[in-house]
Amino acid sequence: MRVLLDTVTFIWSVRTPERISRKARAALERQGTVRELSALSLSEIAIKGTKGSLDLCKEDVLLGLADLQVRILPYTAEHAFRLFGLPLHHADPFDRHIIAQALAEDLPVVTSDEAFKLYRGIKVIW
Repeated sequence: MRVLLDTVTFIWSVRTPERISRKARAALERQGTVRELSALSLSEIAIKGTKGSLDLCKEDVLLGLADLQVRILPYTAEHAFRLFGLPLHHADPFDRHIIAQALAEDLPVVTSDEAFKLYRGIKVIW
């Protein structure tokens, strides 16, 4: 099974794994699960780090990706086109991109963000 981690889930997995729900942790640890992180989540982490609102450097991210065996899911035009017509249930542009990407790839999203559940077709694991 492939799953898409939202940015916060990845950060928590690296910094404070105890914040991850049991159900989400079980899905992430299940043998055969392919854990993916959007390339845009890397951008979000870098931007927040530069602004000083997140203390997670490039080396921490690289180590987290390796330790958690997370692969990067490239963001494509197909993903961006899914933004057209996407309801405005969520104002955060990075989350909207992750939602569009999950819809295009037909991937469940591992997230604690309740707003994700408002989008038809999204499966949330938490």
